[in-house]
Amino acid sequence: MRIAVPNKGRLHDPTLSLLERAGLHVEETADRQLYADTVDPDVTVLFARAADIPEYVRDGAADVGITGLDQAAESGGVADSASAAADDDLVDLLDLGYGSCKLVLAAPEDGDIERVADLAGGTVATEFPAVTRDYLDRVDVDADVVTVTGATELTPHVDMADAIVDITSTGTTLKVNRLAVIDDVLDSSVRLFARPDVVDDPKVGQVLTAFESVLAADGRRYLMMNAPKQRLDEVKDVIPGLGGPTVMNVEADENGNGMVAVHAVVEERDVFATISELKSVGATGILVTEIERLVE
Repeated sequence: MRIAVPNKGRLHDPTLSLLERAGLHVEETADRQLYADTVDPDVTVLFARAADIPEYVRDGAADVGITGLDQAAESGGVADSASAAADDDLVDLLDLGYGSCKLVLAAPEDGDIERVADLAGGTVATEFPAVTRDYLDRVDVDADVVTVTGATELTPHVDMADAIVDITSTGTTLKVNRLAVIDDVLDSSVRLFARPDVVDDPKVGQVLTAFESVLAADGRRYLMMNAPKQRLDEVKDVIPGLGGPTVMNVEADENGNGMVAVHAVVEERDVFATISELKSVGATGILVTEIERLVE
């Protein structure tokens, strides 16, 4: 199986980090320009421009790809499942939780465009013409779309367009260029995409499970402790865990009191308060560790 991943830019490093955490270490080679092996002999990585990855997957050069939803939507259709996918659609398997941004419709702050309907008969400049045309169809506004390859935010100020559709993360660039957001066009983040014909492939399922296990572990910690057996119910009441805790009998303490070992997964934000409460109900030897992967 071949996974297409971004070869550079802001998505490259977090994607390689995800592969590493998922157990798919990418082997370093001198000629790692296009392909690289992983520790799994059945999985190869293909490095490509983020914008080209959807086409690599559609054309069969890769089986799955990791790139932004904005790039996938610009290149063609995206479906939530293989059964709902049309010809040449990609299936959105998993939101990987990074690279978040928005495509927005924006216009000059002091201009005549204050709502979407004001664009009727106007012109929109964008690097995402397909997404923009789809959006205009959804809002039933007839406007021309001009494709540009950079500096989109300048086009309304040089009379190339009445408004733009562009990516924003913080909105700073829009403010600097005196542009106001009129509407949200698309919420995007990095996703795992696949062709419909490989969605049920066992190896794709393994990769999907590995990625899900990394995401499930984020923001969680593993707690281990000893506690008096007679106070186990109190300990269970304290732990805001993932399901019930694991409980194991251990040797009695120096006073002959029955003891149990309790293990539980808790949200990282709850750890501070939970430890104090556990101590108050007799828990000792409390250990907190990070979780690399969690298969739910």
